[in-house]
Amino acid sequence: MAHESILIVGAGQAGMQIAVTLREDGYEGELTIVGEEPHGPYQRPPLSKAYLAGDADVESLELRSPLFYVERKIVVITDEKVESISFGGTASDGSDLGERGVAVTSTGRELHFTGLALAPGSTPRRLPLPGADFGGVLYLRDLADADILRSRWGAAQNVVVVGGGFIGLEVAAGARKAGKTVTVLEAADRLIARAVSAETSEFFRQAHERRGTSVRLGAQLSHFVGDADQVTGVQLADGEVIPADIVLVGIGVIARGELAEQLGLEVINGAIVVDEFARTSDHRVVAAGDAVLLPHPLGGGTQVRLESVQNAVDQSRIAAASLLGKSEPYHAVPWFWSDQADLKLQIAGLSTGYDQTVVRGNPDDEKFSVLYFREGRLIAIDTVNDAPDYMAVRRALGDGQTIDPATAADTSVKLKTLVIDA
Repeated sequence: MAHESILIVGAGQAGMQIAVTLREDGYEGELTIVGEEPHGPYQRPPLSKAYLAGDADVESLELRSPLFYVERKIVVITDEKVESISFGGTASDGSDLGERGVAVTSTGRELHFTGLALAPGSTPRRLPLPGADFGGVLYLRDLADADILRSRWGAAQNVVVVGGGFIGLEVAAGARKAGKTVTVLEAADRLIARAVSAETSEFFRQAHERRGTSVRLGAQLSHFVGDADQVTGVQLADGEVIPADIVLVGIGVIARGELAEQLGLEVINGAIVVDEFARTSDHRVVAAGDAVLLPHPLGGGTQVRLESVQNAVDQSRIAAASLLGKSEPYHAVPWFWSDQADLKLQIAGLSTGYDQTVVRGNPDDEKFSVLYFREGRLIAIDTVNDAPDYMAVRRALGDGQTIDPATAADTSVKLKTLVIDA
């Protein structure tokens, strides 16, 4: 597939990786990345940790320096939203686009292309409660969000986190470390329920409470208390008001598949459906990142959304290959991490559909693992402060190997020595 110009919509980790891979693989045509934010591609994971704590600045978050893009002739357009996109038709100057496509940005700029990659990312799910627009009711997805949070951070004493997922617990941990009074409100009956086992959930509940955070499970919110300038509390359905100078809402994200829908691509619940080659239902278009619904990268016939740096990088390499006419299926072990102060959670594999767990080590020591099995075969692991166990399982899954559940709990031997052929 020969392209004279490739447009990448989305200037996050996935969009950047597609562009870099195209150049590394020898693509010499025009290459443009366009993103809505005023910044070039940057790392998002530190926003809830090092950046919030003041231990990182904007420059340190950059994935590549501005000179890097210039040297590789990658045009990065910032602070412009692609509002419409199509193939064929007529350009604004009256010329026939033929097989080319055109994207029109919020400034009226037309970007013509012969190859297209979508990496639009996702947006925070909003909490539809009275008072949700009060000052200090915040979300954390991008640098602008992080800057607003940081501007209120120093003066805040009471921090309420709505949602017991990764982002919420990372912010809660940082707030406790900074000496703030912290309450986590989770509607479900356990923390991080979508991603980890009941054993891991209970460990994190206890660990955060040991550090002074109040964790409320099954919490039902009524409304926010305060005014347009400043939230002062969160009222629960039973009438209790929890004081709050900052409310950080982290209740998940919504995939941004609007442009894919404009192109008539297959979209499910906002997520862009792709095959194992990162191709959309129109093979002229590839897509990657956390706005994508893809085949499970370890096989099995299921479709998954993966909101991780690992997926953004690995899947984007596959997308770039497809743009160059290569057929390289996406096969990679999904992995994730969450740093919550001195607690490091690392996950390898996907635990969905597990029917057995084995706990290795003692959670009270704050160093342990939970191995997941389906029909006796290893499918995933959670580790807390135990990198060797994490790496052993990540390698085993990548090699198609397993561990016998009957031996997995024995901490007298290294986990990597228990790996066997499946």
